Amino acid sequence: MAMNFYSNERVALFIDGANLYAAARALGFDIDYKRLLALFSKQGQLIRAFYYTALVDDQEYSPIRPLVDWLDYNGYTMVTKPTKEFTDAAGRRKIKGNMDLELATDVLEMADRLDHVVIFSGDGDFRCVVEAAQRKGVRVTVVSTVKSAPPMVADELRRQADHFVELQDIADQIARIHTPRESMAEDDEEAEINAAEEAAYDVAN
Repeated sequence: MAMNFYSNERVALFIDGANLYAAARALGFDIDYKRLLALFSKQGQLIRAFYYTALVDDQEYSPIRPLVDWLDYNGYTMVTKPTKEFTDAAGRRKIKGNMDLELATDVLEMADRLDHVVIFSGDGDFRCVVEAAQRKGVRVTVVSTVKSAPPMVADELRRQADHFVELQDIADQIARIHTPRESMAEDDEEAEINAAEEAAYDVAN
């Protein structure tokens, strides 16, 4: 599919990790982050690819750590913060981690040095951030899905964006390809990253 980019544009990706994971899971595929980076590197001059996720800090070993480390070494700028623990009305211990503020702040701080912002999230709370970036002369693309049940993208966010990319339409270019492995090490790494994405999603929801 055509993705409405110009080759001379300075582009940055802002990935709401838990939201993208949930959208891909709803469509029945896993994201291959190397392929995703390669796809968007071809669209313009990719300045930065931010990935946002919360980390459970009080554990000796965080289940999310393999994903964070892998992305860190493979071209992504990781933005993390410790999760917060609280007790709900029923007295159950809950852990919450929301990265919306960090993502919004980075979009607005980077906007003056970019031509095109790509937000991987369907969260309607980002509508005002998109509008603010547009007022600075930046074009904004939102990547999410309306093809899941229910749709993962808020209507107001989709309407505000300059362009909307349906995640299902680029799945064949960014999905993890499950092929017979030559080594058990690659198999183990993929399983570890899958588990880490699941843990990150659980923390955020």
